Amino acid sequence: MKIYYTLHLLLCLILLLGCKSQSPDKKDVITSIGNDIQIKEFVISPIYYIDNIGLLTLSGHGFKSSDSIVLRNKSIAVDIKCEITKLNPSNIVISLSPSLTDGKYEIFVKRDNFSKLLGETNILKAFNANISDKTGMTIKGTVFSNSKGLANVVVSDGESVTKTDENGIYHLPSKKTNGYVFISIPSNYEVKTVNSTPQFFKYVTFNQQTSEIIDFELTPINNNDHVIAFLADMHLANRNNDISQFNNGFKVDINNLAKEARAQNKKFYAMTLGDQTWDIYWYENNYGLQEFKNQIKDFDFPIFHVMGNHDNDPYSSNDFLAEDKYRNTLGPTYYSFNIGKVHYIVLDNNLWLNADANNGVIGDRNYKATITQNQINWLKQDLAMINDKSTPIVVAMHIPFYSTPNTENSFSTKLTNATEFVGALADFSNVKIMSGHTHINSTAVQENTKISEYNIASVSATWWWTGKDGYSNNHICKDGSPGGYGLLENDGTQQKLYYKSIGYPKEYQFRAYDLNTIHITAEKYAINANSSFKAKVAEYAGEYAKSNTSNEILLNIWGYSPKWKIYVRENNKDLIVRRVTKYDPLHIISYPMKRLNANANPTSSFVSYNTSHMFLTKASSPTSTIEITIEDEFGNIYRETMIRPKAFSTSMK
Repeated sequence: MKIYYTLHLLLCLILLLGCKSQSPDKKDVITSIGNDIQIKEFVISPIYYIDNIGLLTLSGHGFKSSDSIVLRNKSIAVDIKCEITKLNPSNIVISLSPSLTDGKYEIFVKRDNFSKLLGETNILKAFNANISDKTGMTIKGTVFSNSKGLANVVVSDGESVTKTDENGIYHLPSKKTNGYVFISIPSNYEVKTVNSTPQFFKYVTFNQQTSEIIDFELTPINNNDHVIAFLADMHLANRNNDISQFNNGFKVDINNLAKEARAQNKKFYAMTLGDQTWDIYWYENNYGLQEFKNQIKDFDFPIFHVMGNHDNDPYSSNDFLAEDKYRNTLGPTYYSFNIGKVHYIVLDNNLWLNADANNGVIGDRNYKATITQNQINWLKQDLAMINDKSTPIVVAMHIPFYSTPNTENSFSTKLTNATEFVGALADFSNVKIMSGHTHINSTAVQENTKISEYNIASVSATWWWTGKDGYSNNHICKDGSPGGYGLLENDGTQQKLYYKSIGYPKEYQFRAYDLNTIHITAEKYAINANSSFKAKVAEYAGEYAKSNTSNEILLNIWGYSPKWKIYVRENNKDLIVRRVTKYDPLHIISYPMKRLNANANPTSSFVSYNTSHMFLTKASSPTSTIEITIEDEFGNIYRETMIRPKAFSTSMK
């Protein structure tokens, strides 16, 4: 500890130009209690803000020109001795170096070998320490870049929304309910990123009666051409070999993609879509939000965050209080920012109920798909700041807004207050919703609606089960999609979206099955199961429990939307393709069969999903070669020459 203090003092000696650093041993500076030192009418403020000039005025009289002021940093136990530069009848002025760190300080006056404690305060740096107070305004500050204030930057505490004036100054009448202030990062600027977390927010320090200064610094950057990855449902919990799968699979994949984007002069960002963690394992495995934050700290691109239902504290049944650990670790639960021409909005649409929870007791972990009224109120204010209603809007939230479309592309809304949410966005012509939660891919697009949704399958696929040691050695979601994430490419207002499968090139957008080769039986896929679990094979295998010799080909197109085109040819002849709802056979042998083989029941939430991004066609022969061509809405072509019979196994592509 003494070595630490000695090194710290050497650093202070270099940095504190206006002050003299002293030994951390208090007796070296404050040798005796100066009861005879009479400082009258000394008034100390709870906060002192200093700018680069670094002058601090302390009110009171009775000081002598030979006195010095000692500031004791309470958090690191270092005393700093500062000389009085100006002595006035009712105050003194001391000089502080701009290198002085923010913190809580005790203030002593030292006279000869005697010292007297005058009080305790907070000393904080500010871009402009002299912003005037306004009645009712409890937070003020400056948004600046390159030593100049920036006008028209949106600032909010999650309740009130305002803009900076021509000097970059803002005032907020904040009740400080949420405990932070954030900016909506303007286009072509970035904030500092610390351990992959963009610092667009700052926590408040004082209660609502105290006015405080909170500044934000921005760096100019051209990000009109950018790529943002949407990362749903990581569910890191230190189980199922999830950390090694995360590091060796996902982390390698997305880092390579980010490198590729930067090589093309595109800025790269990412945003989670909730369920970064798995609430029930916060306490069972000691793996929570802080551990997740440590896991992603080395990514070299900014990662924004969305809150999921599994990111709530399972010991709390109060929605707001259950979010405390999230707010204190990852920041605001709802906010907005701009990248290039796109306005991004993050919302928390899971209302945590968690019946019967108590301190140390995990509740039912139930919730409702609702956007709270305070978020709706904030959303309306945030959108009112955008004058151009053709601005592309991307709303990110955890629970899907729409239900999964059926084969007729029909779907409904899932939020309890969907009407009010849609009303808030009514003026905007280009709105995309990015969501997670389901561990499947689902695209809800209609020609007559301005709001499209892309429900993104998960990074964890089937909660990391299929890649667990001893299982299928693959990574597959409930709907048969490979584990992966969404990618939105933006060039100005032009946007392209596709699903990126972990470990595969972006051209991998579908899987084709030769149904003649698919027959799921206990003898082949649950050989180690006892009779009781063998009896369950047919239940989970469904239609694939029976042999199929109809020469049918099944396509699973995970990113499909009605704007895509599908062509299947046999012997230069087009085959009829129809959209169907089916279970993916590869997922059946990769998860439920593996669980039955281990004499364990598959978890109901993890079993194969009956999905409608499936397409069926029929060939005339069991051995003919099939040419498959798929064109997405952006003109990208994806192909497979399917040589039949095509083998079916957990390692198939």
